[in-house]
Amino acid sequence: MNRTAPQAPDILSPEFAADPYSAYRVLRDDFPLLHHEATQSYIVSRYEDVERAFKDPVFTTGNYDWQLEPVHGRTILQMSGREHAVRRALVAPAFRGNTLEQSFLPVIERNARQLIDEFRGSGSVDLVAEFATRFPVNVIVDMLGLDQADHDRFHCWYTAIIGFLGNLGQDPDVAEAGLRTREEFAAYLLPVIRERRDRPGDDLLSTLCAAEIDGTRMSDEDIKAFCSLLLTAGGETTDKAISSLMHNLLRHPEQLAAVRADHSLIAPAFAETLRCTPPVHMIMRQVAEDVIIGGGEVPKGSTVTCLIGAAGRDERRYADPDTFDIHRADLSSTTAFSAAADHLSFALGRHFCVGALLAKAEVEVGVAQLLDALPEVALEPGAPEPREQGVFTRGLDALRVRFTPVG
Repeated sequence: MNRTAPQAPDILSPEFAADPYSAYRVLRDDFPLLHHEATQSYIVSRYEDVERAFKDPVFTTGNYDWQLEPVHGRTILQMSGREHAVRRALVAPAFRGNTLEQSFLPVIERNARQLIDEFRGSGSVDLVAEFATRFPVNVIVDMLGLDQADHDRFHCWYTAIIGFLGNLGQDPDVAEAGLRTREEFAAYLLPVIRERRDRPGDDLLSTLCAAEIDGTRMSDEDIKAFCSLLLTAGGETTDKAISSLMHNLLRHPEQLAAVRADHSLIAPAFAETLRCTPPVHMIMRQVAEDVIIGGGEVPKGSTVTCLIGAAGRDERRYADPDTFDIHRADLSSTTAFSAAADHLSFALGRHFCVGALLAKAEVEVGVAQLLDALPEVALEPGAPEPREQGVFTRGLDALRVRFTPVG
């Protein structure tokens, strides 16, 4: 008996938003290349195709001209060739090695501790609202030497920018909020940048102002755009990754116990979270010429929507891909935070996420401090089941837990 021909899932449908993982399986199996009319893009969902789209230079970041520039200004993600290499070399040292360890690790540790101090004696907490959504933004604001009293403004700004980036349905109010944010953020930050040029401190903003390679320095606009990108990419993604990682562990008590006993397992737990329940589910690219991929042709100039969330669950690449397993043999935590990663959540190739090691440091510190501060932590009995929400980026609406207060 012939099976009914499957129907192509619509990434803008309510059904998809409620459960993208079932749709991803259909896309991988039956529609490895799908032209999506509403977004005028070609969707790829298998690991090998998404990996290629991140590595092959024919897949450019030209799409960011319309996707990112209206809210951030022109960022490093849009650049190529020497311009990209020089800009990346200017910013990258701040996010690795001694600078990360000596300058920013204490900032990360302090911010985690301050947030946890507010609830460590309470016995219950919503880890999304009271920790995850606040922690990475506070860290970035501190790193830049900005005023933490402005936290709520930063959070509103990055929420509006993420809304703009994920506005696949072209909601005019969402678009307007994103564009307004660019003006508000520029009005806030450009005077601070000018002040740091005159009176530099030991913060990241001053470092960016002073950085120079082969006579090239970043302009005020370059720095503003990078800080806007850092706030959004570093805030939204780490926020969702921390709550998702904790939820994954809480649903697998034996793995939670293993991580609690050995904090070196936080890195594999983070890598597995990025594979299984990633904070960013799709990234776009634009092809510079006609391309054959996913068994079909994508015409020159077209946008390709790369489904990271689908690729991470591709059984052609991972064994038992719907199972969360921090001990899995087909995912290396040693390379997970480098351009040699065997997951796709930080992209790959020349646009591999410059903040991957910062994210790793934040997650390792934040989760370690949470586990130490929350003995016998478990999902709150009677609380609604935590729900993932979002399409472009995806994370938990809440994560209510109970624990035994210490002291």
